[in-house]
Amino acid sequence: MSAVALAILATFLTTMFGGMPIAFCLGLASIIGLLVADLPLVVLAQRIIAGTQSFSLLAIPGFILAGDLMMHGGLSRRLVRFCQCLVQHVTGGLGMVTVLSATFFAAISGSAPATTAAIGGIMIPEMEQRGWRRDFSAALATASGPIGQMIPPSIPLIIWGVVAEESISQLFLAGIIPGLLVALGLMLVCYIAARRSGQIRASSRTTLSELLKALDAGKWSLLAPLVILGGIYGSVFTPTEASAIAVLYALIIGVFVHREMKIADLGRIVVASMRTSAIICFIIAIASAFGWLIAIEQLPTAIAAAILSISDNPIVILLILNLFLLFIGAIMDNIAAMIILGTTLTAIGAQIGLDPVHLGALVVINLAIGMATPPFGYSLFVAAAISKLSIERISLALWPMLLVSFVVLMLVTYLPAVTLFLPSLMR
Repeated sequence: MSAVALAILATFLTTMFGGMPIAFCLGLASIIGLLVADLPLVVLAQRIIAGTQSFSLLAIPGFILAGDLMMHGGLSRRLVRFCQCLVQHVTGGLGMVTVLSATFFAAISGSAPATTAAIGGIMIPEMEQRGWRRDFSAALATASGPIGQMIPPSIPLIIWGVVAEESISQLFLAGIIPGLLVALGLMLVCYIAARRSGQIRASSRTTLSELLKALDAGKWSLLAPLVILGGIYGSVFTPTEASAIAVLYALIIGVFVHREMKIADLGRIVVASMRTSAIICFIIAIASAFGWLIAIEQLPTAIAAAILSISDNPIVILLILNLFLLFIGAIMDNIAAMIILGTTLTAIGAQIGLDPVHLGALVVINLAIGMATPPFGYSLFVAAAISKLSIERISLALWPMLLVSFVVLMLVTYLPAVTLFLPSLMR
């Protein structure tokens, strides 16, 4: 390994484990690498700008703003109410409401932290009031959040599509079945937990009139995914254009239909969304420069060769790849990880004959699990802030839900049809 590569890795690992924000870790490591390589620092600025010059990346601030508008416009609350009417009478039904609501909201926001915040803020106090342990409720909101990264419109799938130069529409389709499997698994966890506790009783079955009333109140919330995804797969607009349509839709429904959002509120909501978008775009820009630097030092090639040298059996290689990605997802921001490791992962996938869409889904699902995995899972931080519980306490209640995600990950890994069935229909 060259002196430049050693300097880059040493700086990055030292600063990251020292608690520095990931974007600054990447930026400082890039600067040190350029100095050691005796390259002008202006290269860093050039690569930062080049890393953001993609039309598809415009979808990210669009979907973030759409998710915030829908949350403040009352759409998430109506989704929860409709889901309550569907499953509240089942044993463990209130926990299932959290999962089902998160699944619906995932088809609107595309973000794990946003899904955890929108649904957890409503359901964690509600579940505790009905007899569920607060740590279990917070863990369930944490584990449900990453469904937002699997089901379209997923922000990480958009980023992987840009990095790997793959069809974002096909990647969106590849995430649907895994996301639904995780949701079903989490609902099963709720059922088992309810049966074991003996305290959480099923509510009375919703009457037809109550169901129709909830459906009428939530019809605009339920229509949102159909508008967004139907437009994409009906070739009416691209995923990037869909983000703008989602913003317009959320604005009209929140202000003029539900009337829970005032024009005066828009400035505050837009500023909050801009902060989130700026953080993500800053990480993308810095990670692009860092990724370019390690690419010219041939680190991705060395990592790929090291993994492939362990075994020539694709089953073993896929298992090692999963373990590697789960570790990366638990300690590193998933957006930065995809950009930095994109070249390495695509090289490994090509070597073992992995379908590029299958590989993309595999990468995103691994890193989505990392969003709920200690110590650096963003959804975990969001749930801790909402529930006012420590990360350690939530983590102890989280393990059955993480086990569900791991089982789905193994299905996705070794049964390609789980991710490729829907894209094959599109093809």
